[in-house]
Amino acid sequence: MSLPIDPSRIDPEDIGEETQTLEMEHEEAVEHVRAVAEKAGFGVPVEFSPSELLNEKVDADRDPYYVLGACNPAMADRALDETLKQGALFPCNFVIWEEEPGTQVVYHLSIMRIARLIGIAPDNEEWESIVEDTGELVSAFFEEL
Repeated sequence: MSLPIDPSRIDPEDIGEETQTLEMEHEEAVEHVRAVAEKAGFGVPVEFSPSELLNEKVDADRDPYYVLGACNPAMADRALDETLKQGALFPCNFVIWEEEPGTQVVYHLSIMRIARLIGIAPDNEEWESIVEDTGELVSAFFEEL
């Protein structure tokens, strides 16, 4: 299969990629990320631990890895007004993984930027406004983190 875009040419900014390291234990980091997400305007309607699930189901022996599925309802509503396909990328995820004991990495990428990049969102002024507004929320999140 040939990809329609060259992933090596995508700048992390093109997909709103953000990463930050926290010096704390995994469970503390998950709680901290949840609290900061809520303070920045995101609810957390979905969360789960792929590492716990895989360790239990297939004896994967994975280090702690957690996904907080965050959502700002006003942004989600605006996005769905522009394209119902955006729901396939919901929710906006903040991923926390243990790099080593006492060191956690928090990772995020912009589902709004990715939607435009892959062509399921329109390339118009309203979508650009959605990208900017969600970007401000994520920036506030990472500044507080």
